[in-house]
Amino acid sequence: MSLSDPYLRRRDLASLGAAVAVLPLVAITSGPAAAVPAGADGRLRLRPDEGGPGRALDVALTPDPQVAARGATLRTAEQRTDRFALLGVTWAAGAGQVRVRVRGVRGTWGPWRDVPPLRDLPDRGTGEARRTRGGTEPLWVGDSDGVQVEVTGVVERPVLTLVDPGDHPGDAAADRSADDLAERPGHRSLRPRIRSRRAWHANPRLATGRPKRVKSVEQVHVHHTATGNDYRRREVPRILRAIYRYHTKTLGWSDVGYNFFVDRFGRIWAGRRGADSGRDTRGAHTLGFNHTSVGIAVLGSYQEVAPAPEVLSAVAKIAAWKLKSYHRDPLATTLVLSHGSDLYPKGTWVTLPVIDGHRDTNDTECPGQLLYDALPGIRLRTARRIEKSRR
Repeated sequence: MSLSDPYLRRRDLASLGAAVAVLPLVAITSGPAAAVPAGADGRLRLRPDEGGPGRALDVALTPDPQVAARGATLRTAEQRTDRFALLGVTWAAGAGQVRVRVRGVRGTWGPWRDVPPLRDLPDRGTGEARRTRGGTEPLWVGDSDGVQVEVTGVVERPVLTLVDPGDHPGDAAADRSADDLAERPGHRSLRPRIRSRRAWHANPRLATGRPKRVKSVEQVHVHHTATGNDYRRREVPRILRAIYRYHTKTLGWSDVGYNFFVDRFGRIWAGRRGADSGRDTRGAHTLGFNHTSVGIAVLGSYQEVAPAPEVLSAVAKIAAWKLKSYHRDPLATTLVLSHGSDLYPKGTWVTLPVIDGHRDTNDTECPGQLLYDALPGIRLRTARRIEKSRR
């Protein structure tokens, strides 16, 4: 196992955790060495992103010899910040486990929360994989102005990223049901109503390179974002902008990793470029299996909360549209060649469901147990929708 490999399994991370106490990490610093802008009151200042309403800040977590001598896990001091709503921790090499707590803008500190390890990843050998850092998934915490971080692991040059997606005058339109839809389906069309990238005000300056199309869609991979389930309708564009910023500027990907998003209200949003136009673009969501698939991420955490029927219906609508175009049976399995994941080595042929959960291909709990348990029903909904379109 190489510490330079960001694609480590959870069981590898657990074995590291036993020895981690001897190499703790550091506290947040705002001195000259960290080049972190801070006001006279010590508050961390986020910097504006060019071309959009958002702001962000990357904060180096630097070594503290006294903490290291005690053999303790890193726990930073409580740190005041500008407003932010999403965070993540990345590192140049190694493996770690991260917990955070944040202070809401009303002044109350919340409980410690685990931040899921980064498992939605581009395939090895791609330009995006070469640029990506190890670390955590982005965690939506809602509007906050304080943060405290705990990191356990052997990692190099860890960095805390804070993202404020900003407010856009058009965010309120997310409360409306149909004004920002990319397309209205015809009588027999299987294309569902999709809110475009323009509807969530994706900053075009964050996307790089030219999207690559997949030659065939053999699978639909279902994910969750492992974030809160209590967001409001008008918050969804902000959540999408924040994830997009983390995937591109923090992880170094060319675009947001997922092809589509589904919110808890059952609305479908275009993710990676190409989703608006119906082009099937290779994503960065399912390590080893991006090359013949579409990735759908449901906003929220479904390990202990069941997805609403509207969510299941929306996932089935996308799956039916894509699978019918390639004459795939949503109730079947398919033989797929792995390009290298943490479960299936490169070159392995794997039999998988045509509609599967992220955990079927990678060492992860995604898409959460209750959404995973709902996959048989999603497959049935998809099959019925395809059959109905043929009548």
